[in-house]
Amino acid sequence: MRVLFIDSTHKRLPEKLTNAGFIVDYNTEITAEEINKVIANYEGVIIRSKVKLDKSILDLATNLKFIGRVGAGLENIDVEYAESKGIKCFNSPEGNRDAVGEQALGMLLTLFNNIIKADSEVRSGMWLREENRGLEIKGKTVGIIGYGNMGGAFAQRLKGFEADVIAYDKYKYNYSDDRASEKSLEDLFEQTDILSLHVPLTEETNFMINDDFINRFKKNIYIINTARGKVLKTDDLVKNLKSGKVLGAALDVLEYEQVSFENLHSNQTLPEAFQYLIESKNVVLTPHIAGWTHESNVKLSEFLADKIIKEFT
Repeated sequence: MRVLFIDSTHKRLPEKLTNAGFIVDYNTEITAEEINKVIANYEGVIIRSKVKLDKSILDLATNLKFIGRVGAGLENIDVEYAESKGIKCFNSPEGNRDAVGEQALGMLLTLFNNIIKADSEVRSGMWLREENRGLEIKGKTVGIIGYGNMGGAFAQRLKGFEADVIAYDKYKYNYSDDRASEKSLEDLFEQTDILSLHVPLTEETNFMINDDFINRFKKNIYIINTARGKVLKTDDLVKNLKSGKVLGAALDVLEYEQVSFENLHSNQTLPEAFQYLIESKNVVLTPHIAGWTHESNVKLSEFLADKIIKEFT
């Protein structure tokens, strides 16, 4: 089987496929126009995020048997249409779940203990202890939406903190374990202190966390988003940060990710809501690096290779 690599990956993925007998064309500089011309020559394609494999491309891929996405999300693949044509779609969320779990926990600790603010103050010669008095995770209720690989990994890392971890997943049943208790969405609205998002981006989850959703929580809450930026509507988050309904936020992903961040301080290309976030002391921001570790770089490729090899050899 011939496999086209459209995006760069760790070398373990092409190595494992080659050793299993696949013919690998590693062409990560290929353009969209070139993909359209050659896609019919391949039985497999490996992608990250550079292109969207939509109906127009899939109709040209007359010999395609599988698509491999190095990562968790499949939103840049028309999965339903691909599967209707007999094309199997693989991803590798097992590869970066540990990294995402650690990142979510690290961001929460950073937020609760004013670490960024305090670090900046000490470096500036300020020694403010009372002003940086923090919060403990112990005794808080952490509500997880989406209890798959990522949500489960975050829950596992919370075990030693003695938090009450509850989880809601619309598409799973009987998933309570020693890390989290299965709950209804109404239970989360009633009990949650810290909300952590671990859902894929779909039509259903696009801006799911909006003003109405946030204000259904009984308590004032903290929000962690390591999922996808467009799951959370930034304007509504800022509105509730201003009102105090949201006490703080830790955001590894943003709805503006397609906008250039390099020119952030030289022009006003980013919206007013984002300007508010970057000036807020109760907001922690990172550039979509949850799941982006040296270890996950290897594991993402190895898990994906193993799934493809198991299916086709």
